[in-house]
Amino acid sequence: MWKRPGSAFAIAAAAVLTIGLGTTQALAATWTVSPGGKITGKAGTTTLKDTTSGNSLTCKSSKAGGTAKSGSGLSGTDLASITTSTFSNCTGPLSLVFTVKTSDLPWALNAISYKSGVTKGTLTGIHATLTGSDCSATVDGTSATADNGQVDGTYTNKTHKLKILTTGGNLHVYNVSGCLGLLNNGDTTTFSGSYTITPAQTISSP
Repeated sequence: MWKRPGSAFAIAAAAVLTIGLGTTQALAATWTVSPGGKITGKAGTTTLKDTTSGNSLTCKSSKAGGTAKSGSGLSGTDLASITTSTFSNCTGPLSLVFTVKTSDLPWALNAISYKSGVTKGTLTGIHATLTGSDCSATVDGTSATADNGQVDGTYTNKTHKLKILTTGGNLHVYNVSGCLGLLNNGDTTTFSGSYTITPAQTISSP
């Protein structure tokens, strides 16, 4: 993705297990995770899109690593954490080549709602930087240094995939330098990608 994304890229992310809607809802329910422990996530193509300009940055692959809590009676807040996130072979408009560096880890995976084997939640704390020829930027949430970038997603037990959604997030680009007007300070962005989680996790909530 571009900077901070995250998971933004980052995305998302990044990325690993459960996601949802809000802290209040997450605290209202208890969760069960099995087996928990160290997890990795691998994705094919991930995309960070500037929804203001319509331009996109695409990475051919992405990897994430972290730890999921284990057991029952768990809070949905920080149900799993992402401690590493990398993006490879990233290109943008005009065939520009970019490198993406994620920072301010760990990022938190928070569970909010559950239905029929699918958990909805959020990945929070996203921050990343994007660097290319005559173009650089930061991806974050409410400001360039807030470290509160967020994306929404779903984790499906049957497929053990964490899917980052293009709706519900708060990612923006900041500190834009160069970029030929392809990116502009304050532009809203979305991140999309699908991460296969290993080992497969089972998440549930009453």
